[in-house]
Amino acid sequence: MVGKLLVRGMLAGIAAGLLTFSFARIAGEPQVDQAISFEEKADAAKGEAPEPELVSRAVQASYGLFTGVMVYGASVGGLFALVFAYVRGRTGPVSARALSAWLALAAFVAIYLVPNIKYPANPPSVGDPDTIGYRTGLFFLMIAISIAVTVFSLKVRGALVAKWGGWNASIAALVLFVVVIGAIQTALPTINEVPGAFPAVLLWKFRTVAIGMQAILWSVVGLLFGALAERLERVNVRGGALAGRSV
Repeated sequence: MVGKLLVRGMLAGIAAGLLTFSFARIAGEPQVDQAISFEEKADAAKGEAPEPELVSRAVQASYGLFTGVMVYGASVGGLFALVFAYVRGRTGPVSARALSAWLALAAFVAIYLVPNIKYPANPPSVGDPDTIGYRTGLFFLMIAISIAVTVFSLKVRGALVAKWGGWNASIAALVLFVVVIGAIQTALPTINEVPGAFPAVLLWKFRTVAIGMQAILWSVVGLLFGALAERLERVNVRGGALAGRSV
């Protein structure tokens, strides 16, 4: 069963990757081109020679982007299926579609949205190359913290359901999540390396597209995988019923 779910998760991830690539190609690449143009003009104004391209821009925007998004989508879909298989049966009487949708929403918030609030995505020309390791480390630390706080909040909700009811327990868990995440994000160092002359509209559009890509990816994975998982469960139930009759 887990193996079948894993295959369906990867298929859902591949489908999500195709849609995400299309969106990124149409809405995202023009913003990247403008950011690179800004960087080249800034370097020219300083009298600095442009750095040689190891991979051409045309390849980056086509085959490179496609490969990266598809591998990422398949990986996300596979991991999502494994988490779904673990959680299924531990969440009470909820349909596969509903569980998949809620898991996808939780993953989008915990893995991308919360870390992105503290450390938002920046165009290629924004950021000091000397601090990229430091910035990357902080971003992944925020992801790990966000996932841990999400799991902790869900466990608190589970402990409060019997006493407070599902609705009140959910509100309490949400408030706990927001308070803890807010305190942690306040404590973590703030990084702002956006040049003062960088166009604010371009920065806003780039970050909006980045959020849109993740929203498309997780929405498609959650909805498509839920449909595939629910169909698989129906087939298994039908097969079990037929086997029982034949005994």
